[in-house]
Amino acid sequence: MRKLSRVAPDRNSTVNHARSDGRREPVLGDLDALRVARPAHRVQRSGDGTRGWLLGAVGLGLLLAAAVLLRGPLGDRLWPQARVHALAGQAEAALARGHLSAADGSGARELFEAAQAIDPDQPGPREGLARVAEAALEQAAVALAADRFEEAHAMLQLARELSIPRARADALAERLREREAGRAGLEGLVARATRAHAAGRLHGDAEAALPLYARVLELAPDHADALRGRDEALATLLGQAREDLRAGELQAAAAAIAAARGYDPGHVDLPEAEARLVEELDALRRRADAELAGGRVEAAAAIWQRLLRDDPEDASARAGLGRAAAALAARGQREAADFRFDQAAATLARARELAPDATVVAAAEAAVERSRRRHARLQAPGAGAGDPRQVPVLLRRAAEAEARGDLLTPPGDSAFDLLRAAQAIAPRDAQVRQAVARLLPSARACFDRHLSANDLARARRCLDAREALGEDGASLGAARRRLAQRWLAIGDERLQGGQVAAAAAALESARGLDRTAPGLDAFERRLRVAGGRVPD
Repeated sequence: MRKLSRVAPDRNSTVNHARSDGRREPVLGDLDALRVARPAHRVQRSGDGTRGWLLGAVGLGLLLAAAVLLRGPLGDRLWPQARVHALAGQAEAALARGHLSAADGSGARELFEAAQAIDPDQPGPREGLARVAEAALEQAAVALAADRFEEAHAMLQLARELSIPRARADALAERLREREAGRAGLEGLVARATRAHAAGRLHGDAEAALPLYARVLELAPDHADALRGRDEALATLLGQAREDLRAGELQAAAAAIAAARGYDPGHVDLPEAEARLVEELDALRRRADAELAGGRVEAAAAIWQRLLRDDPEDASARAGLGRAAAALAARGQREAADFRFDQAAATLARARELAPDATVVAAAEAAVERSRRRHARLQAPGAGAGDPRQVPVLLRRAAEAEARGDLLTPPGDSAFDLLRAAQAIAPRDAQVRQAVARLLPSARACFDRHLSANDLARARRCLDAREALGEDGASLGAARRRLAQRWLAIGDERLQGGQVAAAAAALESARGLDRTAPGLDAFERRLRVAGGRVPD
């Protein structure tokens, strides 16, 4: 008979069923309606486990980040000794391998120096560098024994840089020099240098005389034949420099003198050659000054440009170009005052070439442009050059300029320029004639004032104004002679001071004013005797 497990019935859902024999058996109710609640303590335990995993992951991330940071610059700042020890260890390893120095910083020298830079008070890196110096000297000796001269020189230089005792370095250097000399065949080098000297090949390539002598003397500084040969070659080179100076080839002379100085700064002929070069350069500068004073701006500019080609740092030549540009700027303004605007534009363009940043050129360009606009207004319909209505306006402006003292400047607005514009419109007008007659005394006073001040260029401008205003020929001739005499006086001063080129320029200016001036021929003869270039 099967045994049945007895299950306690649910008091709410158990139902008693009757058997056929009348007995009643207990049965379970509806199991689908059964709901089992989970224990509360198990839910709480699961939540604590999840939170623990999260905290662990965050902590691990922080540890990893700290490890990364502390291995980098931050770690170096917090614990510099660790970095010093690491670099020192790498340096010791490089030293053990014989890897003493490298451009990429992997050599023992560079690593010890990096450690020393972090902590200069740490003795370890300093001692390590001393051991690198010893190793470099040893490697230099090994390279010397194997005739690896380039390597020996490099290692010897490294040892010197790391303060190896000088006596030890010099001793090895002497051995290196002797061994190189024995291998190079010094007598053969001297013979090649002698042949190159005889062929006129003094310098410029490795097989020329002076470079070969220099190579011998580097290996054997007291080699008598090389010393004598070098002196003779330098004497020949400096002789060529003197010939170049006499021919005016200053660039070639300067190059030869510089080469000689490089081979032997104490050569006996060098000071004289250098002094001659300085004299020639000074003479060129004086000649440029004289050309500019005589109004020959392009000639002066050519000399200064030549000086700058020879020496781009020549400040006086650059200043001279600025003065030439200023002279051209003034000329351009005068051309604009004569209504020659195209010519003025070309002159100012040339001035800009000589001194691109000169403010005086920019000011002249602005003044010429103003003159051009004023002239254009005068030429406009109803206000043209033939319009008599402009004459009173021009005369009034001329009188105002004269009252201000603006006799010759600024171009276009000066009393002279305005009056000349009125003359162009109505040359026979009575008021114009009266204004001319009134302005002539001012022009004469202008001439006398600038002549007394030795401002001969402005005096010449005032003289031109007198001529344009119609002064009589006798008065003009007398004024020209006075100005020519003053130029001759200046020329005499320059000649007595040894400035022959400036004296020649003064003679040319005097002759341009009055070819029959007293004293002109006598001064010309004196200038020829002095060796000056007399203008035709």
